[in-house]
Amino acid sequence: MKYFNKLSHQLLILIIVVFLAFFLTLGIILPQVIIPSAESNIYSYLREPLEFVQSDINEDLVTTEIAYLYKIGNTVAYSDNIHDIIDFNDVNDIMDAFKSNYGKFIYKNQIYYYYTLHNDDVTKIALTNDTYIEKTKQDILDAVLPVVIIAFLVIALILIFWGSFIVRKIEKLKQKIDNIDNDNYDHSISFQIDDEMRSLELAIEDMRISLKNQEEYRNQMYQNISHDFKTPLTVIKSYIEAYNDKIEDANTVIDVISEQTEKLELKVHSLLYLNKLDYLKDNKKVDYELVDMKKIVNTAIKEFKFRRKDVKFEVTFDKNSKFYGTYDYFETVIDNILANFMRYTESTIKITAKNNRLTLYNDGPNIDDTLLEGIFTPFRKGIKGEFGLGLSIVKKTLLLMNYDIKVKNEKKGVSFVIFKKTSK
Repeated sequence: MKYFNKLSHQLLILIIVVFLAFFLTLGIILPQVIIPSAESNIYSYLREPLEFVQSDINEDLVTTEIAYLYKIGNTVAYSDNIHDIIDFNDVNDIMDAFKSNYGKFIYKNQIYYYYTLHNDDVTKIALTNDTYIEKTKQDILDAVLPVVIIAFLVIALILIFWGSFIVRKIEKLKQKIDNIDNDNYDHSISFQIDDEMRSLELAIEDMRISLKNQEEYRNQMYQNISHDFKTPLTVIKSYIEAYNDKIEDANTVIDVISEQTEKLELKVHSLLYLNKLDYLKDNKKVDYELVDMKKIVNTAIKEFKFRRKDVKFEVTFDKNSKFYGTYDYFETVIDNILANFMRYTESTIKITAKNNRLTLYNDGPNIDDTLLEGIFTPFRKGIKGEFGLGLSIVKKTLLLMNYDIKVKNEKKGVSFVIFKKTSK
């Protein structure tokens, strides 16, 4: 079965099987198609000489293929060649076979054809065997088969050429896939025909670039995570060393360690929550309900306004806006956005609900255009070179509830707009 491992071999076997099936079918069907037409011709072939036969058998009309019988009353005469056509002992043995004006009958396991003409009390009969039919079939087959064989060979050559062309394309694609993570391999393939193979090559190339970008992102993310976790640990370690060297007192060291530990704990919880969202997206369906967004926002404001007493909150809600999800999810979204705002807001945060959209605005600096595209990517370097998971958690939580979020720079400040995703 190893011979079938290659597409070229499979194509060759397929051509051979089709060739054999075609000729077997041709050998069975074509004769059946030819016979009715040949039989129609043979009756004309038998009738025409009879029209020249008058009161007796004209020996000039006798051929090696047709015999004649001439019946008047109970008397039957026949041509001399009749025994070359049909073998009988008594002519009356076959006279009962002529039941109609024309037809065929089987005598001693052989097929015979006849045609009769009646003039007054005289019956003239032309008789032949199936030699003419067989000759006609053979002549047609001799004429058709060479044409069919040539046509089939041409088609087979075209299929073989096309198959080898496809096989070469597949081999190139296989080599591309085998070296998908090899940057030193030349991944460019020039498929001039814009067919499915070209589409597949483009899809593989997109996948290769995507995998490469994911690998680069993963490496960068690991570096960023390491940096984000290493900084508090370095601070803790340095303060412990300072305490051992009698540079810092115990209360200061405990305060710093407590602060840095809290930061680490927050980062760990954020990372775990992000992984939880990925699990919920793939494995758990949550039933969502109508939530009181104004209550969620006001609760969050009560907490955050004590962190920066210089920031003014302005809240505007219309009565018709409705939001569906869970209280926990929306609390997480609002908390993370406001936590981000606290770092950049100058003096004002505005939260507006209108037309089922929730807009959160702060009057801080605009976000650089180079950062906007990846602002929701976890552990991607953001404004002022900081890393974080907050906005990534916001994005994934909203997607889980079939909502989305976009960021746009205003003339002064930045707006985050939360809106319902339209179903496709």
